[in-house]
Amino acid sequence: MSQKEEQFTIADIYGEDVFSDKVMKARLTKNVYRKLHQTMEEGKALDPLVADEIAEAMKQWAMEKGATHYTHWFQPLTGTTAEKHDSFISSAEPDGTILMELSGKNLIKGEPDASSFPSGGLRATFEARGYTAWDMSSPAFVRRDAAGAILCIPTAFCSYNGEALDFKTPLLRSVDAIDQQSIRLLRLFGNTTSKKVTPCVGPEQEYFLVDKQTFSRRKDLVYTGRTLFGAMPPKGQEMDDHYYGSLRTRVGSFMKDVNEELWKLGVPAKTQHNEVAPAQHELAVIYENASLAVDNNHVVMQTLKRVASWHNMRCLLHEKPFAGVNGSGKHNNWSLQTDDGINLLDPGKTPHENVQFLLVLACILRAVDLHADLLRESAADTGNDHRLGADEAPPAIISVFLGDQLEDLVSQLIETGTATSSIRGGKMTTGVSTLPDFSKDATDRNRTSPFAFTGNKFEFRMVGAQDSIAGPNIVLNTIVAESFSDACDILEKADDFDQAARALIKQYLTEHQRIIFNGNGYADEWIEEAQRRGLENLPSMVDSIPALLTDTSVEMFDKFGVYSLCELESRAEIKYENYAKTIHIEAMTMIDMASKSFIPAVIRWTRSLADTIGALENVGADAFVQRDLLTESSALLRDTQGALKELIRLTEEAERAPEGRERALFYHESVMPAMEALRAPVDRLEMIVDKEMWPVPSYGDLLFEV
Repeated sequence: MSQKEEQFTIADIYGEDVFSDKVMKARLTKNVYRKLHQTMEEGKALDPLVADEIAEAMKQWAMEKGATHYTHWFQPLTGTTAEKHDSFISSAEPDGTILMELSGKNLIKGEPDASSFPSGGLRATFEARGYTAWDMSSPAFVRRDAAGAILCIPTAFCSYNGEALDFKTPLLRSVDAIDQQSIRLLRLFGNTTSKKVTPCVGPEQEYFLVDKQTFSRRKDLVYTGRTLFGAMPPKGQEMDDHYYGSLRTRVGSFMKDVNEELWKLGVPAKTQHNEVAPAQHELAVIYENASLAVDNNHVVMQTLKRVASWHNMRCLLHEKPFAGVNGSGKHNNWSLQTDDGINLLDPGKTPHENVQFLLVLACILRAVDLHADLLRESAADTGNDHRLGADEAPPAIISVFLGDQLEDLVSQLIETGTATSSIRGGKMTTGVSTLPDFSKDATDRNRTSPFAFTGNKFEFRMVGAQDSIAGPNIVLNTIVAESFSDACDILEKADDFDQAARALIKQYLTEHQRIIFNGNGYADEWIEEAQRRGLENLPSMVDSIPALLTDTSVEMFDKFGVYSLCELESRAEIKYENYAKTIHIEAMTMIDMASKSFIPAVIRWTRSLADTIGALENVGADAFVQRDLLTESSALLRDTQGALKELIRLTEEAERAPEGRERALFYHESVMPAMEALRAPVDRLEMIVDKEMWPVPSYGDLLFEV
């Protein structure tokens, strides 16, 4: 296919399965289309008659696409999406005819029950009434899978009393908060034309691909998404030859299908490449408003898994599916954009003269410093505990990378209160006559920083590959809204705004400069330096969860209406419970594999060695090698059995511990080390036992078969 034909194909299919603004404009009457946009912009209730017309148009469009059912597509506190399908059939007549309908009421509101989803005490199981509400900021779409074509309507999910039972509701609240406070700030700078400020997000998604048949022979991958045992193969990622390498045929075919499926659903898939670890890859999308970006990232994860099955593969989204090679993250690129095209994080050509940008920057640094614990918690899950700080991902200490240009500006402002110049990028010269010189950026990048400025946005690199990006963006939006609000409270009272703004910039930068770090975040020296600066190091998910319930966090979230106290308490409870359940499943999987697979396999191996030794000695031959292997294998088998018994004991004890933080801590402090103690001898045995007798595929089989 030629480049021209390929471009035409993309344009032809892009968004064809999305009930987009373009489709609504074509299918709705002008009056209804206008009222819908008025409702979206002003946040008013949608007129029932308008809702009915929109629902009818949406139903007709979806049925033309082959849809037979519709669903309110929502994001419960499991971190994934959920749906209940209803057909368009509303009644069946005695003569066999049926009436197909999607009413405005059913479009706007659903009642899916969904009482078994995690609620952290917000409602009891017997309290079954939960509501889904149409999120007009994210378009409906038709998804095709084994269930047929389904009209998916993005929604929020709340309890009968209005508490948020999902990620979407607090995300939308945080979007409102940052919008309101950003507009306050812009008005102080004389901007009277911008009406709305929207957080924009562009996530980069990392993932692994493994062969489906090989995957199915690993109980740990099937049950937990990661390998709980496994010795490193002779070659891992040492040569870095997989990184940005040519795509293998099977992977290239997979990526082609992924792109086409995403483009049909209006997901702007942009970049694809091999990542650094064998069998690891990355997909990045173009920036979108935060709500749509969250929805589309879920679509991306689901599409990766679905299309992998078409190609007889499995997509692994766990943060650390293989020990010894890089894990997978999800870089959350975040910026603030006005409705008339102004990026508040764009420093311009002369950043030292851009007072508005400097104040925005100072407020963000203040926000990150004041709420580093919350930002760390927003990227916390059990899988990410294995990845953060492992010479491949940012450490668990929050810091901000600004680069040479902005760090120089900050130094000037702290010292004198005024910046008089900005470092420029200059020319890139290669010394090769056939290569053109070109302008380079004013600063390099820092891949070890958890929160890095990258030209006109901040890149939050801590987020785990399988996590929803809603949590990090809820925190980012809210903490920055707070700093904007505090700044506006001061500046709105100032007699001389320009002088007050410059003084506040200096104050914020001086008070919060400790959060700025442009060095190597992987270095051990940074841990010591961070401690000296007073920056928190929260290495595990269990360590970070209390950040949700500090007085500072509770007060801030309540002030901006993002979370109530009971909603925060529920989320902390759910996270402790999820941690304990996840480690319990992993421990039980290890117990199952060790007792039913590895120990019996090693027993067979040692028996074969013993038989061989006996046979050799009967004929007077030397059996030194076999005897040495038998001695070593038997010792490791004994270690394995001892570690297995200890893991069983501790897992049973953990389940007797009180639920909540105490149980999660026990799993973290006692069960996790016992799991590592069991893995160690098994992995050593894998390097000794005949491969034909080893009961599961090796790392080499998993990482190099695709």
